[in-house]
Amino acid sequence: MSGDSSGHMGEGFSFTLTDQEKQYLKGLARISILMRLHPERGKSLPQPPTDRLRETYGAFVTLKKRGRLRGCIGHVVGDRPLWETVSRMAQSAAFGDPRFPPVTADEYDDLDLEISILSPLEECPDPRQVQIGRHGLVVRKGVRSGLLLPQVPVEWKWDRETFLAHTCLKAGLPETAWKDPDATLLWFEAEVF
Repeated sequence: MSGDSSGHMGEGFSFTLTDQEKQYLKGLARISILMRLHPERGKSLPQPPTDRLRETYGAFVTLKKRGRLRGCIGHVVGDRPLWETVSRMAQSAAFGDPRFPPVTADEYDDLDLEISILSPLEECPDPRQVQIGRHGLVVRKGVRSGLLLPQVPVEWKWDRETFLAHTCLKAGLPETAWKDPDATLLWFEAEVF
């Protein structure tokens, strides 16, 4: 690690969850989806076992079915307790991702969940510092904005330039828009499980 002094992002995202907290959030996400599929069962959400889960962080929930994306929705800014955000994003990923039809009860058992807890967004001081697998990116220009989680370039075996380009494309911008002085490049880290 080079001794850069560019703020806390250089030292790494120190947010970590215990295995108990991760199991709780995964279970919570599953129950949240199940409650929408079977409202007649009338379950209530289990309360978080630790105060850590009541802290405010952004989070994404990614659903995959047999290895293929089935829904991914997130909330970037931490403005409510983490456990509530995960519950809401699980339902949104299952029933509100415009790229996919709503999840059905028949699919439920085939779903794999991945949860990403986001560090606060910060302006990226130098795109050359972006590390594949460590940083997620947001490109904003005007009303357009695109976000890619840190695991995306790893899954697609992208290098840094390709990752930057695809973040721009996700925003509906030209792939070199991250170089535009009117564009803002933000980065974040994530605890992914």
